[in-house]
Amino acid sequence: MAQNDLETRHLETLDRDLGRFSYLENAASYVSRPLVGPGIAFVFIMLAGLVAAMSLGQSGNTLIIMIAAAFGAYMALNIGANDVANNMGPAVGANALTMGGAIVIAAIFESVGALVAGGDVVSTISKGIIAPDRIGNADVFIQAMMAALLASALWVNLATWIGAPVSTTHSVVGGVMGAGIAAAGFGAVNWGMMGAIAASWVISPLLGGFCAAGFLWFIKARIIYQDDKIAAARKWVPVLVGIMAGAFAAYLALKGLKNLVKISMGTAVVLGLVIGVVTWLAMIPVIRRQSQGLDNRNKSLKVLFGIPLVVSAALLSFAHGANDVANAVGPLAAIVQASQTGDFTHDVNIPLWVMLIGAFGISFGLFLFGPKLIRMVGSQITKLNPMRAYCVALAAALTVIVASWLGLPVSSTHIAVGAIFGVGFFREWDAERRLRLAQAEADRPLLPPDERRRRKLVRRAHVMTIATAWVVTVPAAAALSAVIFLGVRLVVG
Repeated sequence: MAQNDLETRHLETLDRDLGRFSYLENAASYVSRPLVGPGIAFVFIMLAGLVAAMSLGQSGNTLIIMIAAAFGAYMALNIGANDVANNMGPAVGANALTMGGAIVIAAIFESVGALVAGGDVVSTISKGIIAPDRIGNADVFIQAMMAALLASALWVNLATWIGAPVSTTHSVVGGVMGAGIAAAGFGAVNWGMMGAIAASWVISPLLGGFCAAGFLWFIKARIIYQDDKIAAARKWVPVLVGIMAGAFAAYLALKGLKNLVKISMGTAVVLGLVIGVVTWLAMIPVIRRQSQGLDNRNKSLKVLFGIPLVVSAALLSFAHGANDVANAVGPLAAIVQASQTGDFTHDVNIPLWVMLIGAFGISFGLFLFGPKLIRMVGSQITKLNPMRAYCVALAAALTVIVASWLGLPVSSTHIAVGAIFGVGFFREWDAERRLRLAQAEADRPLLPPDERRRRKLVRRAHVMTIATAWVVTVPAAAALSAVIFLGVRLVVG
């Protein structure tokens, strides 16, 4: 009996111990899942450093370039995690693309854009923010660029964590400005350029918002509010798709292919007009065939905008890869050249291995960390459907073209998010207008004021979070960069 009691207690103790191990395993499994992404990112950053070492061979500055390559890879990861959401978020939010499909398309087109049309030459001092002759020597320049690269990457990482889409270009500009001030004083800054960048905080979202709202108004007035929606769609959807094709042709000619072929604004506009007309004529039979058998309701119209929306997301990703990869690899290439030759006052040729780090880093960052911002941009600011998302994509392309023509410095991130706000606020205004008309006809209030306020179609919390992040980006990146630079100088002596 005593033996049986002893065995029973032993089994109970064993069960408790096994239970503890089970809890431990479950806890480890739970903790490890969030660490998978950072773990893969860390391996990629280390591989970037090794690639830099193998590409350079025996060199006295190999360690410095390895560290710079790691910083560049870290920045590329953050660009993929944050910036790409502006291109893919509307298509995912409108259910035109699944999250997996969006990631695959964006990864392919971002990489192709970076490798095929990415910047072959970038200025040694980003955007002309700092006068090169104010920097003392190559060592100071290298330290300033490394501080700028790390600071901008840290800031974009923080913005992604809090769920705020920010301009990676503005982050790099802020980082360069802060390190430049710490290295050469306030007089080294091109304050005219900084003023233009500050103005873009207001110009970019307003242009994008008004453009997207205007196209949504047109779609509602000419198609959605018509008695025969399908007949109206057969007439106007080919026109809208033609406008989109022409806009993207001009957009890619100006922004995405500028490093392969130099195209003037006039040539780009003519090219866009020709492609737009050809696309309009080609889409007439396509839309007629797609619209056969569709019910006369709004839901049926979504089918007709699905493919143009997917194509626009892919083209935006291509242009983004061609342009914004320089935010990661530009400072890295400048560090490589300054380390090897001591020259930091002339333009910099970007080596292939540096471009590969940028291209693959953007794709990895999108795959590992992009879904959070894609969901926020696509569905948490305001509800999108294919028609609204189409307006956002078209506004992004058209606004960049108009801004380039006017010589205005604008941010593609601010334009895209501003376009989403524009669509949402227009829907609020239109819903309120229609409600007032219905109240006037019924001669009584249909909804109490509290209920009308509750039904706002744009989440105000996201408006404040994103606007604050936009305003803070340049000064925050600048302050962080200055601190890092001064810390490096203190250590190096």
